[in-house]
Amino acid sequence: MSSALQAGIARAGLTRPPLRSVSHTTAEAEVWRAMRSEAEAAIVEEPLYAGIIQATILDQPSLSHAFAYRLAHRLGDGDLARLSMRDLCLSAFEADPYAGAHAVRDLVAIRERDPTCRRYLDPFLFYKGLAALEGYRVAHWLWHQGRATLSLHVQSRISEVFGADIHPAARIGSGVFIDHATGVVIGETTVIADDVSILQSVTLGGNGKESGDRHPKIERGVLLSVGAKVLGNIRVGEGAKVAAAAVVLHDVPAHTTVAGVPARVVSRIETAEAPALSMDQFFGDGI
Repeated sequence: MSSALQAGIARAGLTRPPLRSVSHTTAEAEVWRAMRSEAEAAIVEEPLYAGIIQATILDQPSLSHAFAYRLAHRLGDGDLARLSMRDLCLSAFEADPYAGAHAVRDLVAIRERDPTCRRYLDPFLFYKGLAALEGYRVAHWLWHQGRATLSLHVQSRISEVFGADIHPAARIGSGVFIDHATGVVIGETTVIADDVSILQSVTLGGNGKESGDRHPKIERGVLLSVGAKVLGNIRVGEGAKVAAAAVVLHDVPAHTTVAGVPARVVSRIETAEAPALSMDQFFGDGI
């Protein structure tokens, strides 16, 4: 990782401590043990799925290997076979010293925030948002290795398979929850800090045909509700909430809720509250 990239991530708040100590202290080994235990129970529960679970999790030596195997089976195609895709994903995970921590915090984020999630196994096997995010991390690594063609191929496959279009140059922190994922678009110069929650049909896009730094900066702990559109090189402040279907064209102050077209502040949020963790999309009663 270049010094310029590290400085940009630090400015965006990506290196700050997580909102919950659970996410910070849950070690990769702990999550991997829990998921293997869940996998063993699932084989007994559903023998028809036993072969997939065995190959994907129980036969793998680590969480990184398991992610590489699972992503390869979902993203591999006629242009890039599954075996090649697996090797590519594994190279990215092993080369990036933050990859394991990112994957763990992304998994824990889903387990903490999604009321339908009862075990780590389910998002790992089935959630499009997690798969799109970890696939993006592979594409992002390739992009910064100067391998733009392969990076854009992975981006294209993520869009085709999971319905989420994330440019590989975007910078995304850890503990990020992309719920449902369908219709999510994240532009090239977007920066997303830690502990952000993004629901379906969210667009983090440009505003016209300008070049350069032209996409949103989403600070720590933000909730982007269903169908929200944030357009242009603007900042959504820490702990803010963007209401469903809002169109944001200007900076959003920290710890506020914005709603409407164009979006405006409709309520204040207590500093101690964390909308990205509560997933509460309530607009508020005004200020």
